[in-house]
Amino acid sequence: MSSRHSSVPALPLRVDAHQHFWTYTAQDYPWIDPRHGALRRDFLPDDLKPLLDQQGIDGCVAVQARHSVDETDALLTHAAEHPWIFGVVGWADLRADDLDAQLSRWADAAKLVGLRHLVQDEPAPSLFLHDPAFARGMGQVQARGLAYDVLIKDKDLHAATDFCQRHDRHHLVLDHLGKPDLSREDPVAWADRLAPLAALPHVACKLSGLITEADWQRWRPVELLPYFYLALELFGPQRLMFGSDWPVCLVAGNYSDVHQLFETAISSLSVDEQNALRGGTAIRLYGLQGNCP
Repeated sequence: MSSRHSSVPALPLRVDAHQHFWTYTAQDYPWIDPRHGALRRDFLPDDLKPLLDQQGIDGCVAVQARHSVDETDALLTHAAEHPWIFGVVGWADLRADDLDAQLSRWADAAKLVGLRHLVQDEPAPSLFLHDPAFARGMGQVQARGLAYDVLIKDKDLHAATDFCQRHDRHHLVLDHLGKPDLSREDPVAWADRLAPLAALPHVACKLSGLITEADWQRWRPVELLPYFYLALELFGPQRLMFGSDWPVCLVAGNYSDVHQLFETAISSLSVDEQNALRGGTAIRLYGLQGNCP
């Protein structure tokens, strides 16, 4: 056959489904405390792109890191300027009476694929998830076909399960495997508490954020891999996705460390399963198809 008529199949896209950009000021990011010294500076697209290239990752989903529509606008501006930023998970005040107007301002922003709130930082996260005003806002978010990222710590897994059961009109994504307390609980006990959430078919999970839940200086892959393997059993590759949590991960390791941990965890899976975890799940659940090259 003439080479003119032959073609090489395109490789499946690889996506980092969870990372952040910010222009740092202390008052805007109060959660960046003295322990997070490495994070007290700007992190912008030009800082991330070489790291993606080094690992053969085609693009990313930029996720909010503060409660600000201005930050959501800034992330969408980055995404408009950089085609490899495939999507944005932004923030809006879901409890606001004018939520519909807030969301309407982004009606033409194809790269706004989801929203998130830092529920883990609320004084009472479980009560927050039961707030009737928040529930009303979730209804509007899901009606618009936007995904929602659930950010909680493992002590609030039960409340998160109840929350996800009540909001089943669109995809929900659990960030960072629900932030297991690696210092106090063994993986099997954690998995038992995660199982009811994983049983909900509209809920997915990000394989992200574990190294910052471990001892930042002394973590070892052998301690973290059981959490990945158990998540694979509970959710399956079609509801799991890779996320670096860059630059937050820098307090405990570098981008390569996070990516290598993930690749080790999926190394025994089939090619199709690996492709789902590396990007296919994120593309499907966040609706990134039209935003990818």
